[in-house]
Amino acid sequence: MRALQLQRYDGPTALQAVELDDLEPDGETVLIDVQAIGINYPDLLITTGKYQLKPELPFVPGSEVSGTIAWAPGGSGWSEGDRVAAFVWNGGYAERVRAPLNAVLRLPDAMDFRTGAATIINYHTVHFALSRRGRLTAGETVLVLGAAGGIGSAAVQVGKGLGARVVAGVASEEQAAAAREAGADDVVVLTDGFSAQVRELTGGGVDVVLDPLGDWLFGEALRAIVPEGRILVVGFAAGAIPQLGVNRLLLKNVDAVGVAWGAFLSLDPELMARAGRDIATMHERGAIRPLISASFDFDHIPEALETLAAGRIHGKAVVELSPRP
Repeated sequence: MRALQLQRYDGPTALQAVELDDLEPDGETVLIDVQAIGINYPDLLITTGKYQLKPELPFVPGSEVSGTIAWAPGGSGWSEGDRVAAFVWNGGYAERVRAPLNAVLRLPDAMDFRTGAATIINYHTVHFALSRRGRLTAGETVLVLGAAGGIGSAAVQVGKGLGARVVAGVASEEQAAAAREAGADDVVVLTDGFSAQVRELTGGGVDVVLDPLGDWLFGEALRAIVPEGRILVVGFAAGAIPQLGVNRLLLKNVDAVGVAWGAFLSLDPELMARAGRDIATMHERGAIRPLISASFDFDHIPEALETLAAGRIHGKAVVELSPRP
């Protein structure tokens, strides 16, 4: 089978096309013939050796796929040909992948493979962040930083799907259109002092901040939170890991909450299944529509990752594969 294998921790250019033996059934997982692959920021980091997981080289990266079941163990509830999407820690940049049973979801009839591949990591991460870690309830207000990106645009839509008012924070007026397309109620450009504009827009501040950026934006976003609000730490795409003066949490009775969705799957094996039902319902009623702004073929996955690294992808990029003969 075709696969892209990382030979060195030198970034996307170190991915090399290889032919590997087909995967064999093992009785503990399903095998999926891949139709589409999601392009993710963690996949970019893993090619440089900067992700928290650093597999032994060479290996096949890729963590978000959709396709059809090629083989499933008896009694698993899956049959050959079932349409699914799945999360895998690695191995996704290949024509066939092996996925744990608790990380496989049935695709709704109305969801195509491109959409399925775009709704695993970003949408499940922000659903976990907002509904479980952030305890967001209908009628509250959430500020989403980086709202034109993959995580951010997903958070805008899931926030709306949960009944919240969503303020989108973007880097420029150019990105504001993508945030509005995602469904944001208000858009703020993240310049120095943006918290004052957020407080003015909302009449006092927001209940929840979802922050995948970090750096100086974290500290400024704290100033936009009302007492007993929550700031959700999702990542550090802007560069530096922010330093937090915990006195600021004390003075405003604010919670700073970590969000690590992938790491939690082993602690709650039903996490994906429960969230998957919510996300499917949101998709059915039109609340969720991934902003797929770029498509690539399999051989151009390195280019897709380089484009993501350059900040030239608004929303989500996907890779589409030709069906196996």
